[in-house]
Amino acid sequence: MKRDPRAFLNDVIEPGHAIQQAVAGINLDDYCNSRLIRSSVEREFTIIGEALNQLSQRDEDRFPQIDQAPQIISFRNKLTHEYTIINHRLVWGVILNNLPALLKQCAQLLNDLEGEAS
Repeated sequence: MKRDPRAFLNDVIEPGHAIQQAVAGINLDDYCNSRLIRSSVEREFTIIGEALNQLSQRDEDRFPQIDQAPQIISFRNKLTHEYTIINHRLVWGVILNNLPALLKQCAQLLNDLEGEAS
């Protein structure tokens, strides 16, 4: 059975919120000095990237509506396969500068899909 695109959007939104929760109240130095938080964040970004990868293969109409989705998938691949050279400042920048917009876009697409299903 084909997985509903809403599930993939949720697989972006929920980990995104988990990332925001994990870094709430900390700064870059705290992030860089906490292996536990970095590992958690990297895992959640891996889930986000894989969810977008799956969405790209299953919903060719909605995937292009997510800004920088191919770059996010590439980011996931770097976190997974180039784990020995992760730039923590880069990850922190993605959290602050890109994640909020991604979550907003995916929430809007999810709302649109929910409206279509009604």
